This record gives sequence, C-alpha cells and structure tokens, in this order.
Amino acid sequence: MNHVARRIGRSLALVLPVVLVLSGTLAVASVPWANSSAGNQVLTASHKASTKAAPRAPEEALRRLLLAELQEKDPGAALTSLQREMARKPSLARHCTSIARALGRAAVQKYGSVERAHRYSRPVCDTSFAAGTLRTP
Repeated sequence: MNHVARRIGRSLALVLPVVLVLSGTLAVASVPWANSSAGNQVLTASHKASTKAAPRAPEEALRRLLLAELQEKDPGAALTSLQREMARKPSLARHCTSIARALGRAAVQKYGSVERAHRYSRPVCDTSFAAGTLRTP
C-alpha cells in the first residue's frame, strides 16, 4: 500500500504544476485587460520594434566584418582572422566554408581576376576560399 501511495504522490508532483501553469495561463489570456483597439496598437508597436532591431546571427556579423577587412587590407588578412575566429568560437565552424567562399568571391571582385585572388588562397576551412574564387557570378 505504501508503494502505491508513493507512486500516486510522484505522479501528482509531476502533473500538478503543469496543470496549474496551463490553467493560470488560460485564465490570464481570457481576461479583457483593455479595450481591443488599445491592444492592437500595443501589438503593432511591439511588432515594428522587434522587426527593426532584429539581432544579426553571429556568423552573418562575422561574414560582414571579414568582407570589410578584405576590402580594407587583403584576403590574406581576412583569412587569418577567419582562422582565428574559428579557433576562438568553435560553434561557428559549420559556417566556415560559406564564409570562406564569400571571401573568395569578394577577392575576385576586388582584384578583377581569379589568378590574382588565388595568390591569397590557404587551407582555411579546407579549400573553400579557392572554390569561392571559381564560383564568381
């Protein structure tokens, strides 16, 4: 009997908080807090603010930073920075190839020839920089 009571107690301990949270959420959602037009204005304002200040993904910020560095200096400096960032933030490693390809395309655009851009090629993210120089639009 003691085992059954303990099992029922454990089940209630797991289910009861979920039920309380859901019922509280439903109760709060159904209360008319303000008239409907004011609620729409608040939602519209918050939607506009959230779309304006949408944070950039870290890989997109890194891509922009490295492309700017490539334009200011040279592709070698940008590739060195890319390699450094991959070592510093391993979570960005899955984006390394696409960033290196973008750097390759930008190098060809900057120098006007694939041969000149290839001079800066190095084995960062395999050969993605070199592949990017060949896939110029």
